[in-house]
Amino acid sequence: MGCWIGVDVGGSKVLAGVVDETGAVVRIAHGSTPGRLVAAQAVEDAVVEAVTTVAGQDEVSAIGVAAAGFVDREGARVVFAPHLPWRGEDVRARLQERFAAPVLLDNDATCAAHAEAAYGAGRGAASMLLVTLGTGIGGGLVLDGRVWRGHHGMAGEFGHMQVVPDGAACECGRRGCWEQYSSGNALVRGARSQLGSQPTVLAELCGGDPARLTGPMVTEAAASGDLVARAAFSSVGRWLGVGLANLVAAFDPALVVVGGGVSAAGERLLEPARDALASSLVGAGHREVPALVPARLGSAAGLVGAAALAGAGSR
Repeated sequence: MGCWIGVDVGGSKVLAGVVDETGAVVRIAHGSTPGRLVAAQAVEDAVVEAVTTVAGQDEVSAIGVAAAGFVDREGARVVFAPHLPWRGEDVRARLQERFAAPVLLDNDATCAAHAEAAYGAGRGAASMLLVTLGTGIGGGLVLDGRVWRGHHGMAGEFGHMQVVPDGAACECGRRGCWEQYSSGNALVRGARSQLGSQPTVLAELCGGDPARLTGPMVTEAAASGDLVARAAFSSVGRWLGVGLANLVAAFDPALVVVGGGVSAAGERLLEPARDALASSLVGAGHREVPALVPARLGSAAGLVGAAALAGAGSR
C-alpha cells in the first residue's frame, strides 16, 4: 500500500507531508509560493516539487491539495484565490496530469476543519467553528460531526466579511475585510506602523528596517516583552474576537477553534480575542459563550485534512 500525501498551498508557503491513517505526519517538506502576480503554473510547479520531495522513493496512493482559495463544489477548480494567481483554474486536472496518483482538491480551511474535528481540538464536539489566521483568514464549520461546505462548496470564507465600511483595501478587491484587521498581514502591518526610532527587540530583529519585518519576528519580539509587538497582537486579537462574535451569533457552535500560523502566539492572541468575543456577542450576559481554544494540529492541519480526505476517497 502506498502513502497518502497532503499539501497545504497558502499565500506564502507550500507545506507537504506524508500522513498515516491516524492523522500523524510522518514526513514533511517546506516550500514557498511565488505570490499572486505570477503564472498559475508557477504555483503548481511548487506543489509538484514539494510532493516529489516528501514522497521520496515511496509509492503514492493519493494526494490531497488544500488550497487557499474558493474551490468549486466538484473539487475541480479554484474559482478565486485572493493571495494566489488562480482564477477559475482547473487545478485538479492539471495536477492529475503530473502525478500517477489520484488528486483531491479542497479549500485549505475546510481541510483543516476536517482534521481538527477528526484528530484535534474539535474531536467529539457536535459542532465546531474553525478560524485560521495566516496570510489571511480562512474558516470552516462542522455541523453534526461533518464539515459543511455550502451549496456551491465555498462556505467558510469568513476573512472577506466586511467589518469596517470603506476600511483598508483588501487583496480581494474590496475594502474593510476582516482579514485586513486580524491576520498575519495585519499583525506585521500594525507592528510596522508603530516601529519608531527607539531601540526595541523588534527593531533589532529586523535591523531597523520595517520592510524586513515578518510575522515570526513579531511573535519572537512579543515573547521577549517588546511592547510594540505585544500591542500588535492585542489589536489582532481584539479584531479576531469582534469577527468571531458575528460568527457565533450566526451559527451558535459548541466550540470555537483558532488555528493558522498566527495562533502560535497562544494566549497572547487568544486572551484579547476571548474578551472581545464576550463583549461583542449580542446577549452575551444571558447566553453561554462558547469556549475559544487553540487548534491542536498546528500548521499541519490543512495538509492532514487533505491527506485524510484523499486517502478516504482512494479506498
